[in-house]
Amino acid sequence: MLFDAFKNRKSPKIEFVKTHPTWRVAWGTVDVNYENIVWRDEKFSVILPRTDSEFQTEKLAISSGGRFVVVGDVWLTNRVQLLQKLGIEPDSFSGSSLQLIADLWERWGNESLSQLVGMFALVVWDREKQVLRLVRDRIGVRTLYYTTTGSVRWIAPQLRTLSPHRSSDLDLVALRDYLCCAFIPGERTLWEEVRELRPGTVLEFPNHKVQAYWQLEEQITAIDQPLSWHGDRLRKLLEQVVQEYLPPANEPVGVFLSGGLDSSAIAALVAKFHKAPVHTFSIHFGSECPNELEFSSLVASHCQTQHHILEITFKDMWSRLPETMAYLDDPIGDPLTVPNLLLGKLARESVEVVLNGEGGDPCFGGPKNQPMLINSLYGSVTNQDALQAYLISFQKCAVDLPQLLKPEVWKAVQTAPWVFEEDLYSQASYLNRLMAMNIKFKGADQILTKVSNLTQAALLQGRSPLFDQRVVDLSMKIPPEYKLSGVEEKAVLKQAIADILPEAIIHRPKSGMMVPVQLGFRKYWQQEAKDLLLNQNAAITPYLNQVPIRNWLNYEGDTWSRYGVKLWLLVSLEIWLQVNRKA
Repeated sequence: MLFDAFKNRKSPKIEFVKTHPTWRVAWGTVDVNYENIVWRDEKFSVILPRTDSEFQTEKLAISSGGRFVVVGDVWLTNRVQLLQKLGIEPDSFSGSSLQLIADLWERWGNESLSQLVGMFALVVWDREKQVLRLVRDRIGVRTLYYTTTGSVRWIAPQLRTLSPHRSSDLDLVALRDYLCCAFIPGERTLWEEVRELRPGTVLEFPNHKVQAYWQLEEQITAIDQPLSWHGDRLRKLLEQVVQEYLPPANEPVGVFLSGGLDSSAIAALVAKFHKAPVHTFSIHFGSECPNELEFSSLVASHCQTQHHILEITFKDMWSRLPETMAYLDDPIGDPLTVPNLLLGKLARESVEVVLNGEGGDPCFGGPKNQPMLINSLYGSVTNQDALQAYLISFQKCAVDLPQLLKPEVWKAVQTAPWVFEEDLYSQASYLNRLMAMNIKFKGADQILTKVSNLTQAALLQGRSPLFDQRVVDLSMKIPPEYKLSGVEEKAVLKQAIADILPEAIIHRPKSGMMVPVQLGFRKYWQQEAKDLLLNQNAAITPYLNQVPIRNWLNYEGDTWSRYGVKLWLLVSLEIWLQVNRKA
């Protein structure tokens, strides 16, 4: 079989760091002598990699009545209000947030989910009814993975923790989706026997019932109100959310600052409310490449932050890619992965909590939606349907699939449905349909999982205020014309923060953080990439044809200067497969 060829291959040797597994849960009968079991009954076992009591308290809680066992990762912004609902004085409660959730569950069960505000991935075991529930927060800041076969189902917040409990068979549809999007959207993972719980849902065992407790929906309100009114409403919410996301008042805080509107807005709000030192962190790629340091330095000076600038060399980008891929759950082909990790390591020298501006484009109408809006006007001329246009708008390998994939792989995935179809053809306004897909898929499956994985790898707490569930909900209430209208993007966000940023930031055109992978492959990495991707023992060889890859490596016919992005996508995939290979 195709998969057997992959299992037995000997790929080029890649040096990478060893990552540490996190907690995991087994549903089914596990041998009592299984290593590191800290709690169990007949059909439920909790395995923690460390045995110290403080770590157990953070990851495991039993409700006060003893009925529910809760395992997970949680960070709540409304802890005080929840304690008050239970009739508990906040100052008198010394338990963890996980213990709080266990007690809420004892009283209200599933209904308690509507009261949680924050980030969480939870496993809830009902000892009385012998029912297991998997729960994920609304936006997908935290992740939860589970195996789909075998007498024992394994659950963990990180995909690599499930490595001993899965096969090496690739999910070919997930591979197709990765090549088109640079991430894997929806519940699939690159491993055939592992799935990811979707945001805002509960999965129950043994009946395998999936129930949504929250859904992203368009609910446009106050359409008769001017832009200034909507900007004021957004500003009030952003001020509340940012203050909740800050560390204690006496601790320093960091902000990843590109100099764009989104990260600059967060930096300005943080500086306004936080009295301890505020550190900002920016990157550039050396003298050969354009940068945005003029803008990030302007914001840092305006906000009076302690500003740090990191130069990332082409050598850094290549040599640190294996380490970066080892920290990611599914592969992500975004060239910002390595810079994100390196900037996180720099930030950790000064702070433990770092905020970012991720979420501004998906929630408030960034310019990446413009190609799709143009297609909606001219699609009848180009004969592109909406799905085809959406896939092409990622500017990855959508148009290359028939040539790139091996014939048997292409045949297996050619007619497989896409997870985007339901949202793309919904009844919502066209812009909000695009934004909903960006929030539900690119947000949860690329941006937020990247932030979570790589900040944790740097021993940081990464927080994304613009992806807060309340901000996302409000974004779907704002009339679309106040988000993206013609060439004016994010008008409502600009209105909300216009008084706390320099005009040069408010009115500068969106450029995005451009990682110079095109130059990297042309000048620095070409031979290394050929050795990696064209090796007969490469992990991708059973699935991809070498001819288009060789053409890209030789830059044959690169009219639109897109080969560098495609090559980074493939190099990231190859290295991810190698560092995640089962021993």
